Amino acid sequence: MLEPKLVQLTAGSAVLGLVLAAGTVALAGPWDSGQRTAERARAAAQVGTGGADHDAAGPERPAPAPAPSAPGVLTALAAPRAKAAPKPAAPAPAALAATLGPLLADPGLGPLRTASVVDVTTGRQVYGSGAGTPMTPASTIKIATSVAALTALGPDHRIATTTVADTGARRVTLVGGGDPTLSRARLAALAADTARALRSRGATAVTLTYDTSRYTGPERHPIGVNDNIAPVTALMTDEGRLNGSTAGPAPRSTDPAGDTARTFAALLAEHGVSTGRPPARARAPKKAVPLARTWSEPLSALVERALTHSDNDLAEALARQTALASGRPASFDGAGRAVAERLRQLGVPLGGARFADGSGLDRRDRLSAALLTALLARAADPARPQLRPVLTGLPVGGFSGTLADRYPDGSPGAGLVRAKTGTLTGVNTLAGTVVTADGRLLAFAFLAGRTPSAAAAQPALDGLASALVP
Repeated sequence: MLEPKLVQLTAGSAVLGLVLAAGTVALAGPWDSGQRTAERARAAAQVGTGGADHDAAGPERPAPAPAPSAPGVLTALAAPRAKAAPKPAAPAPAALAATLGPLLADPGLGPLRTASVVDVTTGRQVYGSGAGTPMTPASTIKIATSVAALTALGPDHRIATTTVADTGARRVTLVGGGDPTLSRARLAALAADTARALRSRGATAVTLTYDTSRYTGPERHPIGVNDNIAPVTALMTDEGRLNGSTAGPAPRSTDPAGDTARTFAALLAEHGVSTGRPPARARAPKKAVPLARTWSEPLSALVERALTHSDNDLAEALARQTALASGRPASFDGAGRAVAERLRQLGVPLGGARFADGSGLDRRDRLSAALLTALLARAADPARPQLRPVLTGLPVGGFSGTLADRYPDGSPGAGLVRAKTGTLTGVNTLAGTVVTADGRLLAFAFLAGRTPSAAAAQPALDGLASALVP
């Protein structure tokens, strides 16, 4: 028996969903990684598979069969037309104001609330209320962090974790490149490759050190010890999580770099290379001999993960990678300056903006609703396909990431609203995109401060986004 949400989506918008999926693929440009691949597989899967799991089919799974209606719909979309279809008209600002104004006045949004809605096709704001006022953005700042990282590095960039040796192969250094997604499995593979390289040099006993100098400044986020983020260091395994989780709050290591190095030493021993005393933190030798290397997923996939799951550790890494690419210190301050510099290149409104961190956990962050919608519009610009992972990584209302438990059955935004959430005590925000019933792509941002509770604010924000889907 089909789940109620799936019945609703299938009965009410199956054809529209296929049309939008095809449109997203066309919009998304040449990259085929991460969330977009998973969603395309999901859109083509048989109806009975459900709608909440966005994991791409693994090597052990057969490719999903296309939905029965897909070939006809997609063929019709791709077919040449004798005359270009007229573009749907942009939403009338007066009508949007009449609809959104009362919703924005919901007491659940507290006394401070701003809004911006932009027609992505034209870049014109079709609704605004305090749109240029800087507000605490919470995790919606991850949109800005992601745009800056993709602008600085491109979607194909990967972060390396390496091992090097001195010229005599007596000292080995594990060098962190800033990849918080380094897994135990990848660390084990790096150890195997390192041991192989050492044995080829006749070395079976070495001194092990580890280098975290790629990052500078304080490792602790200003919020202090917190389950939402580990110490920000250039070397860690599985984001320093201690409970085996992959997303959300979790107990964290207080020394993720040291823990990773000690685990690496044990892995080397399994391959016949002893390291003697426990590894110490030290810079790699200036004349270092490369031994082995492991790479992160492409930046496009990292951005999608950071946005879908509101991954704070990954967002801080993206900000620091932006700093490194910009010649800035990879610290909280240097990353903030680098992000601002990269966004300034895009010509977006930065008045009053402040990037105190990359994740949005710092309440000193400031962004305007107009800046967020401008960034989303840039990410949809056909001339900037490298920014498309910002759109494809946005959670889907009622189905994925931090929106999986929002937009209940019957909500017009379920499956159609894609948005980044933001939540701090007294701060609730939502910024993303929605396709209107007539096929117009809108970017929106709603920011609320001094909210009474998330339980009151989140439904109000969801209602605002849903109202854009008449």
